[in-house]
Amino acid sequence: MSQPDFSHDASRTARGTAFRYLFMLCALLSILTTVAIILTLLIDAVDFFAQVSLVEFLTGTRWSPTNEPIAFGVLPLISGTLVITVGSAMVALPIGLLTAIYLSEYATDRQRSYLKPALEVLAGVPTVVYGYFALVYITPALDTILPLSTFNGLSASIMVGIMIIPMVSSISEDAMSAVPDSLRQASYGLGATKFTVSTSVVVPAALSGIFSSFILALSRAIGETMIVAIAAGQTPRMVDLTDPAGMFLNSIQPMTSAMVQIGTGDIVGQGKAYKSLFAVGLTLFVITFVMNLISEFVASRYREVYR
Repeated sequence: MSQPDFSHDASRTARGTAFRYLFMLCALLSILTTVAIILTLLIDAVDFFAQVSLVEFLTGTRWSPTNEPIAFGVLPLISGTLVITVGSAMVALPIGLLTAIYLSEYATDRQRSYLKPALEVLAGVPTVVYGYFALVYITPALDTILPLSTFNGLSASIMVGIMIIPMVSSISEDAMSAVPDSLRQASYGLGATKFTVSTSVVVPAALSGIFSSFILALSRAIGETMIVAIAAGQTPRMVDLTDPAGMFLNSIQPMTSAMVQIGTGDIVGQGKAYKSLFAVGLTLFVITFVMNLISEFVASRYREVYR
């Protein structure tokens, strides 16, 4: 009768314990990095708000941290960010959702195996390449039909929208693929067409995942830096709702572009202008954090559980 190999079992247990602590260390490292970033933003932002009123910062309609008269109103930067976000959403959300429907409901396994990885290659393109592509190719092409300035919100919005299409399509397609085939077959049994099944059964069943993909993609668009810094310009201006064309055809400055300008500019390291970088960064963090909370709430509130 063979004896049990206790040494082998002990070795396997030791390896399992080592990997468990390694994974725990990686998780803690991620948490500590996030906490360190938040503390860095908070410390310098609090120092900035000790010199500039929070009310003035949040309600001011003029942003000029280095030129006289000095002003630190963040509303022009927020409005510029919203222009880019809305413009990119008009590009990415419908295209990404339609792409997800095709991949999930119409494409064969062979087509999906080629198309989905090819689409996700867009997510690996450096954003600085997107920015120069928008400036060198998209803007001149649009200028033939629209009175654009060299730096404008339209070309930047289009390019940011193209960049986030893979996020929308990939997450939405995963959500649709998780819908049980029994729902599809029941609809086909009632005489529904493939289009009806796709739009009236699969999409509503996967709505929580689709909505989450929208929020995550828009959060990515809000935080995009290089595309808007290169293509959108550095002119902070308030959005004029009575002139929607002017919002996109002229130069604007989102929050991320303002942070790049401050961080690379010739300013005093401990001055108010430099400290405003952290105040803008904290504002951007709060906006994206709130959007992620909304995404989590919607996903948990409206998630369909199938058995």
